[in-house]
Amino acid sequence: MNSPAATEVRSAKKAVLVVDDEFGPRESLRMILKPLYEVHTASDGYEALRAINERKFDVVTLDLKMPGLSGIDVLKEIKKLRPETEVIIITGYGSLENASEAVRWGTGDFLSKPFNVADVLSTVARSFERRDHGRQLRSLLENS
Repeated sequence: MNSPAATEVRSAKKAVLVVDDEFGPRESLRMILKPLYEVHTASDGYEALRAINERKFDVVTLDLKMPGLSGIDVLKEIKKLRPETEVIIITGYGSLENASEAVRWGTGDFLSKPFNVADVLSTVARSFERRDHGRQLRSLLENS
């Protein structure tokens, strides 16, 4: 039986949403991140937006090229719904045009497929640091 303290620690885990239409990369990211974070997955942009409407995620990893809603379309909606959410674009189809548009819409970082464990972990950790820094800055501005 779980103690209340154990339940509290588990629920305090930072939440990550992994969005990728390909099972392999989606499952790899889930397995890499699961020991450190509460990880949810979505196989397309519509499923991702439903999840984001239902709860807050601290970080979203987002495939750029997906059928239906593209990664850029999903990024735009995430930033409208939850502007404080950090978004990492993960793609095998990087281009300068897509990268500059993603930056304009507020993506924090990029990873290329195939990715390695160290890059994934450091990029996600950096995203949490950026999010926490933004929260501290907003708090200071609100209290001054």
